[in-house]
Amino acid sequence: MRNTNSLPKATFESAWASIQEMTKAIKATDAKIEESSKKWEKQTAENQKIYDSIKAMQQEQAIENQKRHDSIKAMQQEIGGMGQSNGAVAESYFVNSFTNAMQFAGQEYDEMDHHLRKKSKKLNLQNEYDLVLYNCTSVVIIEIKYKARERDVVRLLAKAPVFKQLYPQYANYDMYLALAAFHFEENTENDSIEHGIAVIKQVGDTMVINDEHLRVF
Repeated sequence: MRNTNSLPKATFESAWASIQEMTKAIKATDAKIEESSKKWEKQTAENQKIYDSIKAMQQEQAIENQKRHDSIKAMQQEIGGMGQSNGAVAESYFVNSFTNAMQFAGQEYDEMDHHLRKKSKKLNLQNEYDLVLYNCTSVVIIEIKYKARERDVVRLLAKAPVFKQLYPQYANYDMYLALAAFHFEENTENDSIEHGIAVIKQVGDTMVINDEHLRVF
C-alpha cells in the first residue's frame, strides 16, 4: 500500500494560491480572446470597407457601361435613320425619273411597279423589287440604292430567276437588270457592267443610263 503520510497536506493558503493562479490564467486567456476578437472585428470592418468599395466601383462601372451602350445605340439609330432617309431620297429620285419617261435601253415601257413584293408558300420563295418596268415583250428589274456596293450586284443577280418563278406570266419575256444609285463603291460599277447589268446614275440634274454591255437574263 502507498504511504499517504508522505503526501504534502493541503492548506487554505496553498488552495487559495492555486485559485489565484487559475484566476490569473483565466484572465490572461480572456484577455487574449478579447484581443483576438477585437482584431477579428477590425479585420471584418476593413474587409467590409473593401467589399463596399469594390461594389461601389462595380456599380459606377455598370452605370458608365450603360451610358456607353445607350450612346452607341443612339448613334446607330441616328445612322440608321440617315441611311433610311438617304435611301428614300434615292428611290424618290429614280422612281420619279422613270415615271416622267418610261424608257430603257431604247425601248418604251407602258407599266411600272414600285416596291413590288410577293411570297409563294407553294414555291417556298419570296422577294421584293424596288422598281419594275413592263412592256409587251420585256421586263426591267431595277435595284435602287443611295450607295451601291458589290453585294448589291450579287443580290440583284439572284433576283432574276426568282422573279420568273414568282411571276410565271413573264417567264418568256426578255429580262433586264439595272442598278441605280447616287454613288457607287469602288469596283461596283465595273462589276455591274461585267455582269451585263445596266448602271443608272444621277449626273447633274439628269438620270444617265449606261446600258452598253446590257444582256438578257
